[in-house]
Amino acid sequence: MQARANPWLLSTPALVVYSVFLIVPLLMVFVISFYDFKFMGGMQPAFIWKNYIQVFSDHYYHQIFLRTYVVAILVTLACAVLGTFEAYVLSRMRNPWKGLFLMIVLGPLLTSVVVRTLGWALLFGSTGLISKTLMALGLASRPVSLMYTDLGMGIALTHVLVPFMVISVWASLQRINPATEAAALSLGAGQLTVIWRVIVPQIMPGILSGSIMVFAMAASAFATPAIIAGRRLQTVATAAYDEFLNTLNWPLGAALAVLLLISMVIVLLAANRMVERRYGAIFNG
Repeated sequence: MQARANPWLLSTPALVVYSVFLIVPLLMVFVISFYDFKFMGGMQPAFIWKNYIQVFSDHYYHQIFLRTYVVAILVTLACAVLGTFEAYVLSRMRNPWKGLFLMIVLGPLLTSVVVRTLGWALLFGSTGLISKTLMALGLASRPVSLMYTDLGMGIALTHVLVPFMVISVWASLQRINPATEAAALSLGAGQLTVIWRVIVPQIMPGILSGSIMVFAMAASAFATPAIIAGRRLQTVATAAYDEFLNTLNWPLGAALAVLLLISMVIVLLAANRMVERRYGAIFNG
């Protein structure tokens, strides 16, 4: 009996910290989402579905959720393509170039996401480098600004999140037997055929795992959408922030946060189940 209890006793400190700093705040947000809010009276304890009904019935919030998930999907696809390519190229490099370029790819992780996003904001402005370059090349007759656009937000999020995809795919590439690629080449397959028919199927678990991680972070991102998209093109995270700190409608902000969390959990559990069902043998073995 004591042997069975030991793991629980050893994990008690971690469980306490986890509960205090994650479970309890989430439960408080869930409870607040059922409260009422009056402009003159503020937040008032109650148990009503008013906030959820407002989110489900208002086309404005439909657009916010749609924008959040469309951008997250496109960013995930972009990261999957770029991250897989970068990881493959890095895996074929020799030292010391491999270590140098790996640091260049993963270097952005050492910098604050706010700093990286502000750098993109400087490039995206109407007087930024991108606009000036397009005008100098004759591709634009007037200043071009990617600020407050879905494209600008997607580019910035891709730059922020692609290192996570590289890490995931890199781990899968390390498990590939180099002999399989050599065997395919010896049988007459071209390099592109080898990559598509031999390499990609073997690293697909890493691509899918990285995609799940990138999608979750893109859909819940706050700093990058807040800086690049602003209040003109809100995501669920920025909309919840505005409700909490600008309009002070905490119940509605909590309802947005809860719906985002629930939808994310559903999507991630479904994706994770699909990955485990299809590639469980690879992960386990």
